[in-house]
Amino acid sequence: MANHPTLFLLFKIIIIVSFILIQSLLATSHPPNPLPLTLSVTDFGATGDGTRYDTVPIQSAINSCPDNLPCHVTFPAPGKYLTGTVFLKSGVVLNVEAGARILGGTRVEDYPAESTRWYVVVAENATEVGIGGGGVVDGQAEKFVVRENERKKVMVSWNETGACLGDECRPRLVGFLDSTNVRVSNVTLYQPAYWCLHIVRSNNISIEDTTIFGDFNIPNNDGIDIEDSNNTVITRCHIDTGDDAVCPKSSTGPVYNLTVTNTWIRSKSSAIKLGSASWFDFKHFVFDNITILDSHRGLAFQIRDGGNVSDIVFSNINISTRYYDPLWWGRGEPIYITSCPRDATSREASISNILFINITANSENGIFLSGSKRGLLRNLRFINMNITYTRFTNYAGGLLDYRPGCQELVKHRTAGMMMEHIEGIEVKNVEMRWSKYEHEQWNNPLEFKSSTVNNISFLNFNSRSKSS
Repeated sequence: MANHPTLFLLFKIIIIVSFILIQSLLATSHPPNPLPLTLSVTDFGATGDGTRYDTVPIQSAINSCPDNLPCHVTFPAPGKYLTGTVFLKSGVVLNVEAGARILGGTRVEDYPAESTRWYVVVAENATEVGIGGGGVVDGQAEKFVVRENERKKVMVSWNETGACLGDECRPRLVGFLDSTNVRVSNVTLYQPAYWCLHIVRSNNISIEDTTIFGDFNIPNNDGIDIEDSNNTVITRCHIDTGDDAVCPKSSTGPVYNLTVTNTWIRSKSSAIKLGSASWFDFKHFVFDNITILDSHRGLAFQIRDGGNVSDIVFSNINISTRYYDPLWWGRGEPIYITSCPRDATSREASISNILFINITANSENGIFLSGSKRGLLRNLRFINMNITYTRFTNYAGGLLDYRPGCQELVKHRTAGMMMEHIEGIEVKNVEMRWSKYEHEQWNNPLEFKSSTVNNISFLNFNSRSKSS
């Protein structure tokens, strides 16, 4: 009993010392996740009437965000905020509320002098930036149409200096250039006049719960272009657009660590395409749990410029491909791999260690695997695949489509899998089924020249009529 006061005093001292230590640590450290400051563009004079330009108020709100602290710049709903190019800075996230809409300007004077900076929203050399909020960023592509054409619309060209070519001289919608820790979430990117979401030389990118919608007859309105950028995750997205939907490109540096999951795609070109800008390597990509509907091509490689491709996985993918029109590249191939050089000055590149597993396809044309003499396809694996070949359009068949470049369109009967210039291919647990079609010969499951294809392995491969 006599020791109780001593124990009590010791306990009290421990409490006091602990309190002082905690206070000291708090005083010398920063809060881990400070709450973002929120600024409204309407407080800076934005009208949101869709007629008057709000470029200056929007940029003023962005510029008023404090440096080195998170800041949300809000576009209140309802409202249509017409703007020329606005530039994000580090720490700024645009919060476009559900029911609000950013409208991209349609005049050349709405954009910077350099065509490489023609975006409605762009971040350059920024970190911790993004866009979200449930609203819409609208590129107003219909206002760039010079002439309607049911096959492919003719678009405006702002080609004044020769820095861009023909129908590529239009503004992109959203771009993140040389930036880090980018997040695009819960937003709709609508009717881009050119490419929609462009990630360039950036690192640590998250694109989630995002809807992209582009006019099906407008050329070059790619969905997501991942260019020279690394460590990118795309998930739970819905992409419905005329040109390539998800397109990694390597123009000035390699592209690695790209993951795309739980995504729905429809494209009048390729749903997923590696290339055709391919000067540097592509490595460590995973595409999983993806639905591809009514696209001209499903999973495509267009390796033209000497960059090698390796360690790519496609898993749990449901593909539907069809013919649309010869003006658009593709003839309904569910899987299309080519490594032919772009021209006589281009290097040939290899494509190796590619796995396709748990793939279901319903297509108007066969799988097309074409390496080149010094750009072989190596170690391709096709495992657990169920492929049905059915004609459901009236376009003429009997063509192989090498485009862009290579041999262009070549007359050739339909084969379930056409192969050339391959070293190592495994086909395991693959079922091919053919519907009856009176104008085509569909019973040619495999076609290859033994002189260009070596080291082939087949295990449990079946080909039969759909009705049998």
